[in-house]
Amino acid sequence: MLACALCATSLWAQQALFGGSEIVSPEVNADGTVTFRLYAPKAVKVEVTGDFLPQVKVKTPMGEAEQPGVAQLKEDKDGVWTYTSAPLAPELYYYTFKVDGMTYLDPSNVYMCRDIATYTNIFIVEKSEGDTGDLYSVNDVPHGNVSKVWYDSPTLKMKRRMTVYTPAGYDKGGRYPVLYLLHGAGGDEDAWTTLGRAAQIMDNLIAAGKVKPMIVVMPNGNPNCEAAPGEWSKGMYKPSFMGHMTSKPAASMEESFPDIVKYVEKNYRVQKGKKNRAICGLSMGGGHSFSISKLYPDMFDYVGLFSAAIFMGGGRDNSQSALDRMNNDAEFNKQMADLFGARPKLYWIAIGKTDFLYQSNADYRKYLDSKGYPYEYVETEGGHIWRNWRVYLTEFSQKLFK
Repeated sequence: MLACALCATSLWAQQALFGGSEIVSPEVNADGTVTFRLYAPKAVKVEVTGDFLPQVKVKTPMGEAEQPGVAQLKEDKDGVWTYTSAPLAPELYYYTFKVDGMTYLDPSNVYMCRDIATYTNIFIVEKSEGDTGDLYSVNDVPHGNVSKVWYDSPTLKMKRRMTVYTPAGYDKGGRYPVLYLLHGAGGDEDAWTTLGRAAQIMDNLIAAGKVKPMIVVMPNGNPNCEAAPGEWSKGMYKPSFMGHMTSKPAASMEESFPDIVKYVEKNYRVQKGKKNRAICGLSMGGGHSFSISKLYPDMFDYVGLFSAAIFMGGGRDNSQSALDRMNNDAEFNKQMADLFGARPKLYWIAIGKTDFLYQSNADYRKYLDSKGYPYEYVETEGGHIWRNWRVYLTEFSQKLFK
């Protein structure tokens, strides 16, 4: 009996090890449709939600926003629920299941990403070489290395972690320009390599000759945190929108940023000088790029603002528009004059048409226009979403260090 029990345990373990279930989900079909399947024989209602479905508008404390739609799965006689989407454009998509109102990850899909405190499954649709889905995929091209690096930040009085991408061939010598790539609120030094597919984008664009080989530095933009949740001494706390809620920073991200540049230029083979440095970021990271570039006007020749949170004084005071606050802020006007007096080669702004930060960015462009400060502007469909930010990184990176 003991031998039989041990045999059964071994077989169960082997089944779990090798997958067990033969359910395929998601299945990307030849016509671009995607089929989702979930075995849930006792469920009453099964739904799938994700950014591959038409978005619905909802009201939030920060204004009107978009959230993914929902589709119903149908149950067959074997207890397997199924839904097939409409044909999808090449892209990276995310989704989760809802079973009788409860959210579940797809047990048949091991590929997932964390966004703040939420996990979702992901899949990629690609139709031809060079399309968006292909760009976000791991292809048979030379690969760069991605490292998790600890550095000392005297300004913040702590050791901190950042992610550093070095291009294929870095180990063979030579010096490289540097792109500093910043995440949004709720993110950390892992965001751009997981949700943003930064390493795949850079590998594929460099291999295609569309991007100059460069080092990409992705720091943690939460000055009250040493590293991503669970990766520092605060332990396995629940991630929040603004880093670790009870830790107080010794200084701001902007004030501490030179610590990052000094470490990179001391420990990596870089080409120095502003012509060999670029900075960009999304949302909060776009706000950091906005603030850092005007605080240190001789540091960067390339600045990218992706759906940027334009940080201006006044907090949530709506008695003045962002444009009025810009025009009435003497220190801001001097900083902007110094920034554009240093003649950056590229000042690049991009945002989605339905982004909740659209108006503040429109006000900022009016300010730049009124002063005659040159910039490039890209407007896309959609709102405050990773689908846009991956596109912005793709386009911005191709303009650098040329």
